[in-house]
Amino acid sequence: MNDYAVYAQIFIATIIVVLWVSRFDNVVLEFHEYGIPDLVRNIVGAFQIVLSTLLIAGIWYPNLVFFPALMMAFIMFCAQLAHFKAHHSLYRYLASFGIMLLCLFVAFVHSGST
Repeated sequence: MNDYAVYAQIFIATIIVVLWVSRFDNVVLEFHEYGIPDLVRNIVGAFQIVLSTLLIAGIWYPNLVFFPALMMAFIMFCAQLAHFKAHHSLYRYLASFGIMLLCLFVAFVHSGST
């Protein structure tokens, strides 16, 4: 199961970095749609990049993974609430929901490593 957790860590980190680096214009539009200030958006983005880096570092240092995975899952839960508040279709919920589930899986696998 550890191999699957490592694959999930790589997948989560890759998705987050691609989202915040190459699709930043979409992120800006979404955060404006939700009514979230630019400063909060930038803090969330930086925090997610840091958490992604810790998930990748956790491949070699498993003790680093548990809390970043839980924090990323919490951010994805907040994204679910933002989609709900904006009355988006179910399709818009799926990406953050899937990442949230993967983060919870990774945290579960590493729950004994801390």
